[in-house]
Amino acid sequence: MPDSRRTDLVLLLVAIVWGSSYLAAKTATDATPVLVVLFARYAISALACIAVIAVIAVAARRRSGRCTREEIRIGSVLGVTQAAVLVLETYGVAHTSAANAGLIISLTIVLTPFLDRTGRQGMLPPRFFAATGVCVLAVGLLMSGDGLHAPGLGDLLMLVAAVVRAVHVALVGRLTTGRTLRPLQLTAIQTVVGSALFLVPAAGELPVLAQAGAATWTQLIYLALFCSVFAFLAQTWAVQRTSASRASLLLGTEPVWAVVIGIGLGGERLTVATALGAALMVAGTYWGQSVERAHRASAGPRRTPAEAKEPDGRSVTV
Repeated sequence: MPDSRRTDLVLLLVAIVWGSSYLAAKTATDATPVLVVLFARYAISALACIAVIAVIAVAARRRSGRCTREEIRIGSVLGVTQAAVLVLETYGVAHTSAANAGLIISLTIVLTPFLDRTGRQGMLPPRFFAATGVCVLAVGLLMSGDGLHAPGLGDLLMLVAAVVRAVHVALVGRLTTGRTLRPLQLTAIQTVVGSALFLVPAAGELPVLAQAGAATWTQLIYLALFCSVFAFLAQTWAVQRTSASRASLLLGTEPVWAVVIGIGLGGERLTVATALGAALMVAGTYWGQSVERAHRASAGPRRTPAEAKEPDGRSVTV
């Protein structure tokens, strides 16, 4: 198989895995308290990251696995902001459909450029604001469900999560610009920080894990190892072998897979409003991405490590 096709397949697999994470999280939170799900996801991810770093260090026969002070400092800050994103996402998906969750969170794509000024790109063109307007209209349709009514708690939490994730992505760009930081070490630190943050709030309900069935543990392990560790490593490997634009295009299919998996495997309903909202959200985010990418290219700014390795804002997150 040609290298380019293999790389595309890996990126598409990452998008599918991330799209499935909303249904997996929803299923897990149906059987286990949200805070316990978050702690378990972080703890399993942390153990996996530490194990990978240890294996690499042993194989290389050197102490390359040690984190630098700068990695610890930046990873700790990003660990807090990422924990805020995940707690909002997990509580949100527990109170809405997996399809809606995956679509609404994709607002991050058009929100991030408003916050990211690391490239000094100047004012965004009017077409970008039009694309954002299409996404806002899509959110309204997704929240309407079967008809006009007050937005549900889950949809509102996912909307807030999209805003917080955009802040997190912009912060990643600012903190990693011009610095030599290893993504795996940063991820490991974030998972350790997340585990520590959720340990105390979840402590009283942790005995529930001992009573959890095989299905719940499967969801937790899937969220930690596949939606976090595997997806991160696979994305990092693939992005280094293709263009940021191509990677962004393939990873941008995440909300599509969230809808397909939510309806196909989760048995969720597809109403006319949801279908129209999904179409507008995908169109709006793709349009916004293309406008922002063209604007950045014409402005000729320096590319930050975040822009080089995070076409969708998730490469150093869990």
